[in-house]
Amino acid sequence: MFTNSKLTKSVRLAFAVGAASTALTTFTVNAQETSADQQSVEKISVTGSRIQKANLVSASPVVEISAEDIAVSGVTRIEDLLNDMPQIFGGQTSGTANGATGTATVDLRNLGSNRTLTLVNGRRMPSGSPLAGGTGGDVNQIPAGLVERIEVLTGGASATYGSDAVAGVVNFILKDDFEGVQFDYQHSFYQHDNDNAFMQGLAADSGFDFANGSVKDGHANDFSVLLGANTADGRGNVTMYASYRNIQAVSQSSRDYSACAVSGSPLGCVGSGTIAEGRITDFGLNGVADPDVNLGNTTSYDFKVQGDQFVPRDGTTYNYGPLNYFQRPDVRKTFGALGHYDINDNHTVYAEVNFMDNRSVAQIAPSGAFFVTTTLDCANPLLSQQQFDVTCGANGLTTDDVLGNAYIGRRNVEGNPRQDDLRHTSFRGVVGARGFINDNWSYDIFANYGTTSFIQTYRNELSITRIGRAFDAVSDPDTGEAVCRSAIPDANGVVVDAACVPWNVFSSDSVTQEALDYVTLPLFARGDVETTQVSGYVAGDLTDLGVIVPGTSTGVNVVVGFERREETLDFEPDQGFESGDGAGQGGPTLGVSGGFTVEELFTEANIPLVQDVDFMQELNLELAYRYSDYSTDKSTNTYKYAADWKVNDDVRVRASFQRAVRAGNVRELFRAQSLGLFNMNNDPCAADADGNIEFTREQCINTGLSGAAYDAGGAPSNPAGQYNQITGGNPDLDPEESDTVSYGIVFSPSDMPGFSLALDYFDIDVTGAIGGVSSEFIIRECGTTGNEEFCSLINRGGSGSLWLGQDSVTSTDINLGFFATAGVDFDAAYEFGIGDMGDIKLNLVGTFLTKWDQKNTPSSDVVDCLGKWDRSICGVDTAGPTPELRYNLRTTWISPWDVTVTGTMRYVDGTDELNGGDNAVSLKSKTYFDLTGNWNAFENASFRLGVNNLFDVEPQVIGNAPAGSANGNVFPGPYDVLGRYVFMGVSVSY
Repeated sequence: MFTNSKLTKSVRLAFAVGAASTALTTFTVNAQETSADQQSVEKISVTGSRIQKANLVSASPVVEISAEDIAVSGVTRIEDLLNDMPQIFGGQTSGTANGATGTATVDLRNLGSNRTLTLVNGRRMPSGSPLAGGTGGDVNQIPAGLVERIEVLTGGASATYGSDAVAGVVNFILKDDFEGVQFDYQHSFYQHDNDNAFMQGLAADSGFDFANGSVKDGHANDFSVLLGANTADGRGNVTMYASYRNIQAVSQSSRDYSACAVSGSPLGCVGSGTIAEGRITDFGLNGVADPDVNLGNTTSYDFKVQGDQFVPRDGTTYNYGPLNYFQRPDVRKTFGALGHYDINDNHTVYAEVNFMDNRSVAQIAPSGAFFVTTTLDCANPLLSQQQFDVTCGANGLTTDDVLGNAYIGRRNVEGNPRQDDLRHTSFRGVVGARGFINDNWSYDIFANYGTTSFIQTYRNELSITRIGRAFDAVSDPDTGEAVCRSAIPDANGVVVDAACVPWNVFSSDSVTQEALDYVTLPLFARGDVETTQVSGYVAGDLTDLGVIVPGTSTGVNVVVGFERREETLDFEPDQGFESGDGAGQGGPTLGVSGGFTVEELFTEANIPLVQDVDFMQELNLELAYRYSDYSTDKSTNTYKYAADWKVNDDVRVRASFQRAVRAGNVRELFRAQSLGLFNMNNDPCAADADGNIEFTREQCINTGLSGAAYDAGGAPSNPAGQYNQITGGNPDLDPEESDTVSYGIVFSPSDMPGFSLALDYFDIDVTGAIGGVSSEFIIRECGTTGNEEFCSLINRGGSGSLWLGQDSVTSTDINLGFFATAGVDFDAAYEFGIGDMGDIKLNLVGTFLTKWDQKNTPSSDVVDCLGKWDRSICGVDTAGPTPELRYNLRTTWISPWDVTVTGTMRYVDGTDELNGGDNAVSLKSKTYFDLTGNWNAFENASFRLGVNNLFDVEPQVIGNAPAGSANGNVFPGPYDVLGRYVFMGVSVSY
C-alpha cells in the first residue's frame, strides 16, 4: 500500500519510516517524525538530493508507491498504475494503436514524457526506443515483482540528476537484499457489457456491425520468480529475477462504442473516403476556371464501383475502426540480477544486470490506394463501356486521351490489416562502489551502461509506385489481355517492371492474389540507442570541522561530484520507409544517426540554520548547483534553493525554487525532415457537411488557396480528418529551461495519532520549449493574421488541399514559447483501530490544477488549456484532456483474520473542448470504484482477487478524436476504456 514515508533507504541499512498508510496513487512524503526511529538512523538519503542527511526529511514533496500498492492494484503493466496517479498523464500506453512505439512512458504534469526523467536505483534508464515518441525511459523494462517502491519527485530536479528532470523524476527502487524463493502468478482479463444503445443505433443506421451483450477479453498471464541468497560470510547478497508476461489483443470491434468512427454534430458514423468498393473522383476540381487546376475537364464526378459500373458514391465511406487494436498484444520477458558485497565495514561494491525482450503489435485498418494517382488512361482495358462513358466520355475524351484530375481510391479489403510489429530488446548494466571514507565522509562512484535494440516489421502495406503501375493497364499487343504498361517493352524496347500485375479495382470481386502480392510492400527498420553514464561524488558532514551555524548542533552537509554522459541513437529504416513509397504511411520515414556527450560538475549543500527554538525546532536550507557542458557547443547552469522549517512536532513548512533544463535529444537535434500526418477536424478552407466554409475568402487566400477554388466550393476536404505535415529536427536547438516554485505545509497533530495532512503548491514554467508548432495552429494564425511567419509554412499545391500528394504544412522543431502549469497537491491520511475488528486506513490524495498555459511561438497568444481537451493545439506529447481535479480515495480494512480488503474511488474531472465552437464536446467527469481482497492463507502463500472499475463505467465518446492520444473514439490514457478489469493471483515464497 502507499505510505507517506519521509525516509528513503539508508546508505548502510534498508530502513524506512512509515506514516499513515495511503491510497492507490501519489503520496507526499510526510514530516511526521518518531524521535526514537530518527536516533537509530545515522545517514539517510531522499530522492531529489544526494545529500546524506542526519535526521532531516526532504524539503520537496516525494511520492512513494510500495510493492504492496502494486499487488493491490493488480496491474501487470507499471504504466497502468502510474497513469492512475493524479500527477501523471498518459504517454505511450498499451491503448495506443496508430502511432504506437511499443514502449510505455511516464508523463508528469502533462509536460511530456521527454521532460520526465526515469531512474532505476537513482541511475538513468536508457531511452526506450529510437522511434519518435519513445525516447523517454521505457517502464516495460521494470518487472513489477522486483519493485520495492517507486519514488516520484514532481518539479525540476536537474541540479541533482541532470537534463530531462523538468517535470520531475520517477525513481524505481528494486529489491536487492532478498533471501529465499518467491513465485508469483496472476491472471487478468476485461469484462464489459455492450449496452450503449446510442452507439449501437448509429452503427445500425450506417449498416455497420456492432458488439452486443457481455464480452470477456484481453486475457493476460504474468509469471515471475525471485531468488536471493546471502554469501557464506554474510557480507553480500545476490538477488536474481525472471518474468514472463503475455497479454492478448483487444480489437475495437469488441466494444459497441468503437463500432465505427464518429464525427459531426450531432454525432454520426463516418469513415474513410478510401472505400472497400473502390472510388474514382475529381474532388470537385473539374470545371474550376483556374488554369492552374483545370486540365480541360468539364464534368465533376464522385463514383464508386458496383459490379462493372461506376455509380454515385452517395457518401459511402469505409468503417476502418473495428479492426484497430484497443489493447495491443504484448509478450515480455525479463531477467537479471542485483548484487552487492561488503569488502569491509566501510566499503561495498555493487552491480546490476537487467535484460528485457518485449514484442508488441499495433494493428490498424488495411492499407489501400489513397488517391496516389491523378490521371486515368481512357484506353484502360479494365474499364467497362459504362465506366468510360461517365468519366472520359462525359468530358468529351476518346480512348486516345488521358483523363486528368482522376483520383482513384481503393481499400485493400482482400488483404489483411496493417500490422506494426515492434520489438525492443534492452540491456542495462551497472558496476560501482560506495562506502565511508571516515565517520563524516562517504562516496559513491559507478558506471551505468544501457542500450536498447529495436526491430520493426510493418506488414501488409502497399507500394505507391506499384499501385500506379498496376492501375496503368493496357492491352497486350500479342494476346489482347490486360497487362501493365510497365511490363511490356516501351518504344525503346525497355521493360520497366516485368513483375507488374494489373490491379483490377474497376470491377467487384476481380482482385487477384497475384495482384495483391505485387502491390504489397513489407517495410523494415532497425535501430539502437545507447546511454553511458559515469558518475561519482563524495558527501561530507562538516560538523567536526566547525562549519556550523552558531546556535545549531549540526553542521553543514555537502556533496561534490562529477558526471559524464554519452547518448547515441541510430535509426535505419529500409528503402520503402525512406522513400515514402508506403501508401498508408503518410510520407517518408527517414533515418536518424547522431549523438552527444555532456560533462557535468555538481554540488549540493544542506545548512541547518536554526535548531531548538520556539516555533522553529528546525530551519534548514538546501542548495544545489550543476554546470553542464555539451558537445553541441551548448552549456547550462541549473540550481536549487529549498527551505525546510519544522515549526514543532505537529507542523512542518517547506518551500523550494528549482531551475531545470532539458537539452535536445538526438532525434530533436539530428533527425531529417519528413512528411507525416496530423489530425484536424476539418480544413477551415474546406466546406463542412452543410456546405459552409469556416474561413473567409481573404483568410483562405492567406493560406494559399486560390480565390477561384474558394468560389468553387473551397479546398478538398478529407473525411478521415488527417492532413499532411512536414516535421524534422534542428541541430541549433538551445536547451529549454524551466523554473519550479513549490511550497507546502504538513500537519500531523500529536493529539490525533494516525492522522496527517499535506498541502503542496507547485508552479512550473517551461521556456524555450523544444517542439514543433502545431500544424493547425499555423493554419489558423496564417488565416486570421496573414503573418508570413506562419503563411510561408503552408503548401497547398495545385489541388488546394492539405492532404493530397505532397500538399502539407511545415512544422519542424524549434525553441518555441512556453508551457506553464500550477496547482495544489493534497494528501490526507488517517489510520485508526476498530477494536477487535482490526484497523482502518483512509487516504485522500489528489491534484487541483489552477493553471495550464501554452504559448506556441514567442509572437503568439497564450492558450489556456486548463480544464480543456483538444485535438492538436493543447498538450505536449499528445493532445488530450487536462482536468482541473483528479483524486483517489482509498479505504483499507486490515482484519484480524489475515484478510485485507481495499476499496478505492478514482475521480477524473470533466473537461471542455478548446475552440469547439457550437459543436464543442464536453467530457463529463468520471468516477471509478476498485475493490481488492488479499488473503494470507498460509504462512508461505497468499491469494489476491480484485476488480477495477467495478461498475463498468464507460468512456465518453468523442467525434474525430485526435490520433495518437485517442483510440476508438475515446482517450485510453486518462480513462478506463475496456470495462471491468478482473484479476486473481497467488504468491508463494520459501
